[in-house]
Amino acid sequence: MKPRITVLTLGVDDLEKSLHFYRDGLGWSTDGIIGKEFEHGAVAFFDLQAGLKLAIWHRASIAYDTKLQQTKPSATEFTLGHNVSSKEEVDQVMKQARIAGATITVSPHDTFWGGYSGYFQDPDGHVWEVVWNPQWDSAE
Repeated sequence: MKPRITVLTLGVDDLEKSLHFYRDGLGWSTDGIIGKEFEHGAVAFFDLQAGLKLAIWHRASIAYDTKLQQTKPSATEFTLGHNVSSKEEVDQVMKQARIAGATITVSPHDTFWGGYSGYFQDPDGHVWEVVWNPQWDSAE
């Protein structure tokens, strides 16, 4: 297996609310919700960087499709990282997320390893870290 990810799918409880958060609040590009004509098919895709998409899909539909029992969500299962090019950009993105309806769990701050970061949760509790790492090139 080649180490490659092409789609990250987040389970959500309210597809319209999550669509509004990512599309209208964060300004991400999408064709909106597709697949409504299929039971368990409604989903929205967002273009990230080349070759990578973010999908939002009902938690119940993920459980149905994977043949797994739907469980209570846990915000500490994983985080999603959004690297930016400066401390100021961290502050800007965190402000945009807050205005869009995110819950700020950790305000932007200098980190012990020399970077600068903050955390927010989307409307379904998924955790995003917005981070500037002076050791990484954050080329677009």
